[in-house]
Amino acid sequence: MGDLNRRHELLHGLTPGLIRQSLEAKEFAYCPYSRFRVGAALLAHDGKVFTGCNIENACYNLGICAERTAISKAVSEGYRDFKAIAISSDLCEQFISPCGGCRQFMREFGGSWVVYLSKPDGSYVEMTVEELLPESFGPEDLKMKRVHAIPNEF
Repeated sequence: MGDLNRRHELLHGLTPGLIRQSLEAKEFAYCPYSRFRVGAALLAHDGKVFTGCNIENACYNLGICAERTAISKAVSEGYRDFKAIAISSDLCEQFISPCGGCRQFMREFGGSWVVYLSKPDGSYVEMTVEELLPESFGPEDLKMKRVHAIPNEF
């Protein structure tokens, strides 16, 4: 827990800027159907920030969320290790929260990095990926011992 607390303290000074960048990314959202704008700003360990917005499609299931857009941009440039992601929307009365698919997408790159859920006024709550997706399934689970033959009877 000490390492996690130190990580949070180190990020504290970067948090307002990361949230601002997520709010700026939200402005580029392409959401003609839902009119629900979302922006994300992803902080890599070397300090580089990748932004993303949601991009809808007339074939609804082909749209992509802001969080996955930012992570995909980072991964496509060789990044796999992240410190934090800030997520923003136009919701004023509650903090934006990532969908289940985005939670799992974030979890692919670890459970202990920070997620800032924000409001348009810049206020936020801080969580980790693990807190958003407890008891999750990740890459390390694929390395665990498993049965290779299915028994005929249980």
